[in-house]
Amino acid sequence: AADQADRRAWHLAAAATGVDEPAAAALESTGERARERSGHLAAALAYEKAARLTGNVEDRARRLTLAAEAASEAGESDRARTLAEGARAGATDDVTRARLLHVRALSDFWQGAFPAAHRLLHEGAALTATARPEHAARMLLQAIHTAWYLGEPELRHTVAELSALDLPATATVTPVVEFIVDAFAFETERERPAPGELVRVAHGAGPDEPGDLMLACGVGLTLGQDVDAHDVAAMFAAESRARGGIGRLPTILFFMAEAQCFESRHADARATATEALQIARDSGQQQWISQFESVLAYLAGIDGDEEAAHRHADAALAGGSGTAMPAGAPWSAWALGLLDLGLGRPGAALDRLERLTREPMRHHICATRGIPDLVEAAVRFGAPERAREPLDRFEQWALRSGCAWAEALVLRCRALLAPDDEAEALWLAALARHEPQRRPMERARTELLYGEWLRRGRRKTQARDRLRTALAEFDRLGARSWADRARSELGAIGGSATPQGPQPSGVLATLTPQELQITRLAAQGLSNRDIAGQLFLSPRTVGHHLYKAYPKLGIASRTELAEIPELAAPAD
Repeated sequence: AADQADRRAWHLAAAATGVDEPAAAALESTGERARERSGHLAAALAYEKAARLTGNVEDRARRLTLAAEAASEAGESDRARTLAEGARAGATDDVTRARLLHVRALSDFWQGAFPAAHRLLHEGAALTATARPEHAARMLLQAIHTAWYLGEPELRHTVAELSALDLPATATVTPVVEFIVDAFAFETERERPAPGELVRVAHGAGPDEPGDLMLACGVGLTLGQDVDAHDVAAMFAAESRARGGIGRLPTILFFMAEAQCFESRHADARATATEALQIARDSGQQQWISQFESVLAYLAGIDGDEEAAHRHADAALAGGSGTAMPAGAPWSAWALGLLDLGLGRPGAALDRLERLTREPMRHHICATRGIPDLVEAAVRFGAPERAREPLDRFEQWALRSGCAWAEALVLRCRALLAPDDEAEALWLAALARHEPQRRPMERARTELLYGEWLRRGRRKTQARDRLRTALAEFDRLGARSWADRARSELGAIGGSATPQGPQPSGVLATLTPQELQITRLAAQGLSNRDIAGQLFLSPRTVGHHLYKAYPKLGIASRTELAEIPELAAPAD
């Protein structure tokens, strides 16, 4: 019956020669049905055509607003902006004006025009703060994201405005706002949200406004709650795929990729970033093109691939708009600093990493996570005094996070700066705080630094054990420059660098990022059609990738995928 109604609506529209309210109303209903089944692009077409057949100015503006919002959700940002501009003249109420400002702001944000987007979001929030505080809250949540790229003063101001809203306790956005305001409490004595709180808030929120929680995933990362942030982002990525919400998908996938990088899940991060970069290119979201290029630069930096790291960083830094900082600038600075550090250029690394300690980057997640790298670079360069203030800030952050891995990094930094008679206890304490099955890259780096310290103290046997442990992990992870450094240290004490050469584990080394994504999903029992729907591919393309993957895995059929341990969903 619905299909018949939709066909009839389009027939009426085709037969109309001018204004035709019955046809317009029928098409609006068609748009509603398309939106409910996640056909956002089809909904935008129906709403737009309905608006063209509408004579009343206010009704026409309302239908164009619906069209603009649907186009934005479908990832058609340029079209969404055009539709929103067309609706402005007929929008007579504050709520509609605010909705149109929101669409235009999202378009500006995705293009990297952060100052313009920030201004529009605050303007829209001011229109609805009294009559519709829930709508104002959603605009200010997005404004926190724009402020992120403008600097800490803008971030503080936006959080203050969000906190001042008089939100109903029953509104679905209220617990999200409370979580974010608590997380951004700039007074250090204020209690931060506990681990697990993000997951609780996510499951308590309604499915109708997934955009409310997207920023909360990023905020979870600022608290060090990486596993929770990843799990919530993965949940919303699956929902966005199912709902056809391609417009917001790059945002969600970025938070997933960040968490995967932090957890040393480099193959997963590369697969996520590669897919998301293509989606961002297809939907013209320059902001996320820049961000995902910078994540790929970071992964190349970890690998010690200098050409790839600089190529991706250059692409990320080419994405600025006007006076705004390119979105990928912070991750690119970290990526190239880490590359220099791994390749034995601590002075260059320190210069790059110090950029992250200054505005407008110092509050970024990667700026905080990069401080242990800065400390190592400063010590190796012979300028430990340049590490003191950043380390003080990192220690405060680590204490507030309550994370064992963060405490391990603090202890590693203290060991680097400590006199020899105090250092060993700190090295051993750091290694004890590293969790055996998590963040293997960071544990291996601590083993390497401790091994180097032992070698300098002529404790060759103990140094050899630590360096071999680090080398094996670097080889497994494919971190070539770090493996070379461990191998060089072993050579200096006459130790065998067994195993020789990079030996990354099985499928994570042999499969392309897309093959890894597809084989993981197939190993979980999904059909080619199901996988195609999740990854926005054709079933035939999925089959082609599986055909190429089987020989690399040494198998002949799909049923054997589930027997490969590395293809199991990564444990958190």
